[in-house]
Amino acid sequence: MHTVWKGSISFGLVNIPVKLHTATENKDIKLRQIHKECHTPIKYEKACPGCEKELGQDDIVKAYEYAKNKFVILDDEELEKLKKENEDKSVEIIDFVKLEEIDPIYFERSYFMAPDSGGAKAYALLRTALEESGKIGVAKIIIRSKEQLAVVRVYEHMLLMETIHFPDEVRKAEDVPNIPEEQKVAKKELDTALLLVEQLTTTFDPEKYTDDYRTALLDLIEEKKSGEHTVSVTEQEPAKASNVTDLMSALEASLDRTKKKKTRSRKTQGKKSEGPTRKNA
Repeated sequence: MHTVWKGSISFGLVNIPVKLHTATENKDIKLRQIHKECHTPIKYEKACPGCEKELGQDDIVKAYEYAKNKFVILDDEELEKLKKENEDKSVEIIDFVKLEEIDPIYFERSYFMAPDSGGAKAYALLRTALEESGKIGVAKIIIRSKEQLAVVRVYEHMLLMETIHFPDEVRKAEDVPNIPEEQKVAKKELDTALLLVEQLTTTFDPEKYTDDYRTALLDLIEEKKSGEHTVSVTEQEPAKASNVTDLMSALEASLDRTKKKKTRSRKTQGKKSEGPTRKNA
């Protein structure tokens, strides 16, 4: 399993070297866009709409738009310095709370925590302390240059870290439009709804839930693969960037201009060769 982060986490004076492994994966089926005529995959290039030209990596800088079309440019060195200043800090569990005190809206992504070399004993200590207390730890950690609020809890006898949103990242519920006010519900309707809830109540079994759309799409793809619905494209060497069209236009325009100059020059020379016109005496 691929390691996405390596460092240490501590509580009190106990320091635990750990490695993080992504606990979930996105199984969405990604469809490519290809040219209908020749079936070549579409290429997306970075271009400046103002200069109307394609850009290379060296032409691009990072900036923050603080107002409409007003930017503050940030150097890579400045961002790297901020990153290192924060990464050097120890990842410390700052609080212990009950899991049910955190609304699920705050949860973001899950990571399995495994002890790194020499950390097995401290890892087991924290795991046991969380199991016995029924609490979870709240910590801060930097992953991919972004500071994250996180919780550490026990999952199937191992430590699991879940990044959670900061409070200012969760939008206010009162800002959602068209939410109905409290309304009087008819007792008969409520009783029927409660009966329906009771009939559908069961023990949560994640294995019973499947992605029906993804399954149907995979079946469709397999069916088409075995038929006459596949296309292929011959891979070619990437075309070298050139401005042949613009060059030809410039050459043709130059030829036209040269012809006009030569024509004017001949006319001028012809007039000079005739000499001055004598007036009759």
